[in-house]
Amino acid sequence: MQTAATHIGGVVPALGEVPAFAPGDRVTIATRSPVGHYRMPTYLRGKLGNVEAVIPTMAVDNEEEAYGRNAGSKGHYYRIAIPMTEIWSDYVGSPNDGLRIEIFENWLERI
Repeated sequence: MQTAATHIGGVVPALGEVPAFAPGDRVTIATRSPVGHYRMPTYLRGKLGNVEAVIPTMAVDNEEEAYGRNAGSKGHYYRIAIPMTEIWSDYVGSPNDGLRIEIFENWLERI
């Protein structure tokens, strides 16, 4: 439910315009294996990461749009930081090394 706390600069966002995640949130990338062209690399599915940023502004889901199923619905993209040790368990570089990727909201799950 949206409250006065969700107002941004005096503007009341419409239902669904408030991002589901915020910077600092821990997330898991979904492990779905849909058939077709999807923009989530398989090597990142099931990995843990942190939301670094919400990417403005809301955008259409590219995957649904490619199949003509979008009907104009929009969602948020997020910049996710994934430690290299999460991607490759035998990674021997700096523990500060990581990968950054922009991911559409429907691929993220709250931890």
